[in-house]
Amino acid sequence: MAPHAQDIVVSGSESTNTNKSQAYVPSLYHDVDEQDLQQSAREYLANYGIPLHTDIITGAKDLYVYNSTGHRILDWTSGQMSCLIGHGHPEIVSVIHDYASNLDHLFSAMVSPPVINLAKRLASVLPKPLSKTVFLSTGGESNEAAIKMAKIYTGKFEIVGLGASWHGMTAQALSSQYFYGRRGQGPLVPGSHQLPAPNAYRSIFRHPDGSYDWETELNYGWEMVDRASCGSLAACIVEIIQSTGGMHVLPPGYLTALKKHCEKRGMLLIIDEAQTGVGRTGDLFAFNHENVVPDILTLSKTLGNGIPLSAVVTSPEIDRVCTERGFMFITTHVNDPMPAAVGDKVLEIVQRDNLVENSRLMGLHLEAGLKKLQSRYGCVGDVRGRGLMMGMEIVADRDSKAPSPELAQKLADKIYELGLWANLSSHPVSGGSFRIAPPITTTRAQIDEGIEILERALAATKGSQPLY
Repeated sequence: MAPHAQDIVVSGSESTNTNKSQAYVPSLYHDVDEQDLQQSAREYLANYGIPLHTDIITGAKDLYVYNSTGHRILDWTSGQMSCLIGHGHPEIVSVIHDYASNLDHLFSAMVSPPVINLAKRLASVLPKPLSKTVFLSTGGESNEAAIKMAKIYTGKFEIVGLGASWHGMTAQALSSQYFYGRRGQGPLVPGSHQLPAPNAYRSIFRHPDGSYDWETELNYGWEMVDRASCGSLAACIVEIIQSTGGMHVLPPGYLTALKKHCEKRGMLLIIDEAQTGVGRTGDLFAFNHENVVPDILTLSKTLGNGIPLSAVVTSPEIDRVCTERGFMFITTHVNDPMPAAVGDKVLEIVQRDNLVENSRLMGLHLEAGLKKLQSRYGCVGDVRGRGLMMGMEIVADRDSKAPSPELAQKLADKIYELGLWANLSSHPVSGGSFRIAPPITTTRAQIDEGIEILERALAATKGSQPLY
C-alpha cells in the first residue's frame, strides 16, 4: 500500500479550518493569497455545469487533500473517483517522471512498449475473448468509440441505455445516458432508447412482499424499447453500479438477464467500468461478480489513477469486422506512451499488493460502519454498494422516503468542515446520496476515521433524527 508522506504533519481528525497549528502546507503552494485566488477564480474561470467549491485545494497526498489553510480532508471520492491507489503514489510519480523525461507523446500511428505492455497485461487478466485494446483519454471518449464500434460491427444504429446512467459528454455517449447534461442543445443522436433505472430503494416495481421486482421492470423496459425501435438495435450500454445516479448496484441476476435480452435482439453488450474497474468493487472487474462477459468493455478513471487514460477492449472478431468496415477513431492522444505506462503500473500494483482483496474486506468494514449509522439516525434512508463503492441516501422520512436536499447539504457542509470529503449527489434523480469511494489502499483505521467524522456530523446536524 502507498505509504503516508513523511513530510506531512497534521493535527489529527479534529483538524478544522480554524485549527492551523502544525498544519501540512504543500510545497508547491506554501504561500498563497486565498482571497485573491478565489476572486480570480470567479473572474476568469468559466462555468462548466456545477458550482465550484469555495476552498482552494493546494495539496493532495495518499488518502488526503489539503486546502490553503492546511486543513486536512480525508478523500472519500478518490479525486473524481479516479485515484484508485491514492494521491501521489511514489511508484506512479516515478513512472510519470521517467516517461515525461524520455517517452511522453508520439504521433498517433506510432507504437511504443508501454502501450503494448498494458494491452498485453489487460488481455492476461480479462476473460476470453476480450483481448484487443485501444487506449484513449477519457471515459466519454472510450464510450463514444465503443458505441461507434458496435454500430459498425452490427450495421445498426439504435443504442439502449439505463435511466440515471452517466457515460460522458461526447455526442453518442451523452445520447445514451439519462441522468444529466442532455438539455439545451437540441436533438441528440437518433435511435436512443431508455430502460428504467434499476433502483431497488425507490422503484415502483414490487413483489407482493414489498421486495424489488427487477425482472418485471426489466422486461417491461424492453417491451417499451421494442415498441419504440425501428428495428435497428445495435447495443446496450450499462454501468454495473450507477455512481452518479446514487450508487445503485445492479441486482443479482440483472446483468445475466440483460445479456440474454441483447443476444435475443442481435445486440452487443457494452459495459462501462469507468469507476468500477480495476478492483474498486472487490472484484478485479465488476462484471466478474456474475461472470457475464461483455462484447465491449470500457475502462477509464481507475485505470489511470488520475492521469487521463481510458481503454476500449473487445474481441478479435469484432475488431476484425470493424477493421474491414473502416472503423476509425483517431485522437491526438490515442495510444500515448506516458498514460499507458501509468496504467500498466497501476495494474501491476493492484495485483502485486493484493488490493482487490483489500477493497473487498475494507468495503465490508465500510458497509458495516455505514449501516451502524443507519441504525442510529433516521435520516439515513438507505446504505448500498459493493466493495469500496458505497452510497448513503439521506431522507426526510424513512416511511415515505421523501428526499431532504436541505438536510443532505447541511450534512455535507458539516462533514467537510470536520475533515471528510464524500461527494453529495443532490440531483433529484439520485435523491440526495453521498457517493463514497476511497482509494483501495485504505486501511481499517482510515475507514474508522471517516465513520467517526460522519457520526459527529450527524450528531451535530439538526434534523438527523437520532434513534437513541
